[in-house]
Amino acid sequence: MQLPYVHRVTKYDPADRDEHGHYTGTEDTASDHGEVEAAYVQAVGAFAAEAGVDRLSVREPQVPSLAHFGVEPPLEGFGLAGIFPAGLTGFHDGAEVPLEVGLELVRLMLRDSGAWCRLEAEGSFAVHVGLDQYLYVGSSRPCEEALVRTRALGLFPERIDASPYDMVTNEEDVRRPADDDFWAALRRAVVMCSAGLLEEMYIRGASQWHRLTPDTIDTVRAGITPRARLAVWPDLSSDTEAVLGTLLADGLVEGVWQDKDGRIHSAVADEDDLPELAARISGAEAATLRSVYADEDAPLLTAVMPDGDGVVRARW
Repeated sequence: MQLPYVHRVTKYDPADRDEHGHYTGTEDTASDHGEVEAAYVQAVGAFAAEAGVDRLSVREPQVPSLAHFGVEPPLEGFGLAGIFPAGLTGFHDGAEVPLEVGLELVRLMLRDSGAWCRLEAEGSFAVHVGLDQYLYVGSSRPCEEALVRTRALGLFPERIDASPYDMVTNEEDVRRPADDDFWAALRRAVVMCSAGLLEEMYIRGASQWHRLTPDTIDTVRAGITPRARLAVWPDLSSDTEAVLGTLLADGLVEGVWQDKDGRIHSAVADEDDLPELAARISGAEAATLRSVYADEDAPLLTAVMPDGDGVVRARW
């Protein structure tokens, strides 16, 4: 749902923009971790309060998967350890958080050094951070008092039609739910030894892997993160020498391996990281390599975890 009142809130004076809207002033793009950052967070709180919102839903959460292009260095645990007690646990699509936690997520995104998400109260409020500390706030109400408060904080709210970072979905996309039929098909594939590995992408940029047997499928299913995207792959190979024989000298590749303790690990590597990846795979119990390019390596089955009522609401 497109909210009727959308504002871009920045510390950049519109008077310092050229005819194309590009900022030409001297403000630094990095967060000051101080008064300016606090002003942004207070502005979001003012908009939320006037919209009557005290809880927000996390939507489309993501973390950097390989390269980091943020303005500031990446934070350990993507900066979530101080916000969610168990780090990434709880940070998933659809997770509902108090406004205070949402404001801390906004602060984290302003620092551009870890996790990112959209925050929404369906039908009434939305907020997310774009590039160069551009803050986008949407509301079902005009929020005139919040606009006054934002200007008093030294920020510049500008009315726009829509955020360029709004989620765009194709209504024709078919997203198969990970329902009973999916799990039955997965069980058949495992029994027939055509599949043996389940990738659980619980947030964009982060996955956990499950090596399956007919006896473990139900346990794995019970522990899947809400709204996760699932992909089914062939099993790992115990012939690690043969796996290493397929390792190319360049390009990106994802290695998945099981150590001697039974734990499964994965890593995306480029040519600089290949020696370390090869060393890890050579000492593993089983492993596989897969291309990170979608047109080169496709899973056997895919699905998205539905909500409790069977409806798929994740916008992967």
